[in-house]
Amino acid sequence: MRLEKKATVVSTSVAALLVILKMTVGILSGSIAVLASAIDSLLDLIVSLFNYFALHNAEKNPDDNFHFGRSKIEPLAAVMEGTIISISALFILYGAISKIVYPRDMSNMGESIGVMIASFVITGFLVTFLNYVSKKTNNMVIRADALHYKTDLFSNGAILFALGAISYTGEQLIDPILGIGIAIYMIYSAIPIIKEGILMLLDAALPQEDITKIKEIIETEPIIQAHHYLQTRESGSHIFISVHAVFNVSISLYDAHLIADKVEAKIKEYFKDKKTHILIHMDPYDDSEINEDEEEW
Repeated sequence: MRLEKKATVVSTSVAALLVILKMTVGILSGSIAVLASAIDSLLDLIVSLFNYFALHNAEKNPDDNFHFGRSKIEPLAAVMEGTIISISALFILYGAISKIVYPRDMSNMGESIGVMIASFVITGFLVTFLNYVSKKTNNMVIRADALHYKTDLFSNGAILFALGAISYTGEQLIDPILGIGIAIYMIYSAIPIIKEGILMLLDAALPQEDITKIKEIIETEPIIQAHHYLQTRESGSHIFISVHAVFNVSISLYDAHLIADKVEAKIKEYFKDKKTHILIHMDPYDDSEINEDEEEW
């Protein structure tokens, strides 16, 4: 099993444990903050299950129906995860405002504090593990999952602080106010996840620094006289690059092909943490101006 899939199994198991703990104590105590955290963990469980199946299908080889594979499932999963985070934040916001309008006292404070301490520690270990997997694999789904659980870690810490403050001061208004703060933070955290996923689904070009590096690699090869029509896109853990390279008309196809292979190898080394697919069209002359209309299209 790939490390990314193992990470989703671990996050799913942790989410299931936290749902049981938080939901039980949240219902008993009547805390909006704890119930909000329980609902968030339930959504974490659903998202982690989806991420597992997304990674399972994304790694399938191309076939007759999907010539470029199914790597777009990864950004799709990231967009869905960000959307779910936003929806859960709106639900938490509604519950918090309702408690301000219709206040009610909390109970079982000791149990609430205990479960949030356990939740904070468990989530902390999970975030550390997911960050390790994210850095090692550079997988978008795991990166989004790590960010998601990182927001949980912050919210768990804030809830723990609030429960302590309520227990010490007796001020019940702290709970819904904190719930509102958590909801806003969750939406703020979800926006970059959704944005990155959508850009990838729309085949946005690679960052400018990567494009500049690709051009440098091509231009350092003296046999290549010029290049044009450089196009790039990213799809999950895959990168697709195409470019027209201009060679002297007298060069043999064999020698031009060797140079193209050399350039491909350098580009793949630069993107060594990704699965890079490169198509170099070998031109015997510079036809960029002749086909300018095609480029604009």
